[in-house]
Amino acid sequence: MSGRSVTGWPRLLLRLEGGCILVAALLAYGWLGPSWWLFAALLFVPDLSMLGYAAGPVVGAVLYNAAHTLALPLVGLSLAIASGHPEAVGPVLIWLAHIGLDRALGSGLKYGSGFGDTHLGVIGRPRDKTIAQS
Repeated sequence: MSGRSVTGWPRLLLRLEGGCILVAALLAYGWLGPSWWLFAALLFVPDLSMLGYAAGPVVGAVLYNAAHTLALPLVGLSLAIASGHPEAVGPVLIWLAHIGLDRALGSGLKYGSGFGDTHLGVIGRPRDKTIAQS
């Protein structure tokens, strides 16, 4: 996976950016005043996209990335505001908070080579073949 992930200051800035997205989504959600129980219930719904990995790493990465890219919730937020449907803003802010949390923790968009290979680096335990052979 070398050469495909962000390192150094850019990686730190992307993680900081994720933290800022999380804080902004939390503040906006709190300002709007919907139920925090709803927030807790929906926060990890985007992770259901990981079920795509049952069909293989490429399908899994495509589905995971679709649920974890900022483009879809930002379009949803824009449409909710433009169409005058404030009730749709809360769930979209929850979605944005989830993405921000993931990025802040270092979980990035996935490559088709495996769940642990992300644009922010390898996540999880390193694969050590000497341990597997013991």
